[in-house]
Amino acid sequence: MSNISYKDAGVDIDAGNAFVEAIKADVKSTFDENVIGGIGSFAGAYALPSGYKEPVILSATDGVGTKLKIAIESGKLDTVGIDLVAMCVNDLICNNGVPMFFLDYYATGKLLPENAKDVVAGIAEGCRRAECALVGGETAEMPGMYSENDFDLAGFAVGIAERNEMDTVANVRAGQVLIAMPSSGVHSNGYSLVRKLFFDKLGMSLEMEFEGRPLLETLLEPTRIYVKEYKANKEYIKALAHITGGGIVENLPRVLPKGIRAVVKKESIRVLPIFEFMGQYVDEEEMFRAFNMGVGMVWVVEPEDVDAVLAGTDGYVIGELVSGEKGVELV
Repeated sequence: MSNISYKDAGVDIDAGNAFVEAIKADVKSTFDENVIGGIGSFAGAYALPSGYKEPVILSATDGVGTKLKIAIESGKLDTVGIDLVAMCVNDLICNNGVPMFFLDYYATGKLLPENAKDVVAGIAEGCRRAECALVGGETAEMPGMYSENDFDLAGFAVGIAERNEMDTVANVRAGQVLIAMPSSGVHSNGYSLVRKLFFDKLGMSLEMEFEGRPLLETLLEPTRIYVKEYKANKEYIKALAHITGGGIVENLPRVLPKGIRAVVKKESIRVLPIFEFMGQYVDEEEMFRAFNMGVGMVWVVEPEDVDAVLAGTDGYVIGELVSGEKGVELV
């Protein structure tokens, strides 16, 4: 009986090494002055930024969900990395955490260096947009766990905040105004329903035209990253909610104290065409619970600061806070 190798078992060490070499330029492009060392050590090192009186380290982790299936089936893999970063860093800023660095986990049945390079290029682009460093990652080739073409992603973001700025709920009161920051599309939530509707129920294909471009491009539009806008307007923002799975009705209450109710005017929401289309086949209540409906974040600001925020962003007013039972009322 002849000897067997790791490659015979489905794991190609040489392909892994080639992949690491291929991504070095993209990874280094995200480095800032706080990154210590280079690529290839056992752990990523990052110096704490100066200027904080009582710094607190924050962390967030997330994935991309079944949006990955569309990327895998289409072979378009260069945007889901942006989604991965976005889902993590957009959570960090909701606790006034400034993203510092990011790590990724890429698990696949068979490592194809060119495909993996596209994914990491997207992660690096997401990090550049979020102004954070990609300091490490892990690639796992696991035949038998995943089919050859399948892969999964997980992301881990670490940020820093002043301890006395973390509790944004304490800043919220009746009379404040709700500003919507537009989403770029479906973002990275609700794709099991998206795929069920478009492909199973309606029998559509990714190549079909939707709003003047292939449906594929609309469905893979990467999640918007709001870090730069947050940094530029931090002085005005009393609280902010990342609108992910659960929509406005379930995410906005997370920043409301007891006795404060958010009144959101549905007619003020600039619903994106993709949601208008799906709304023909999905009940309105379900739409608002599954999707962002065109609102990627909601910022809470004082009435006197609304004009300043609107002047410096593409945000718009969708409602206000009133006294009442904690929750969201769509009117």
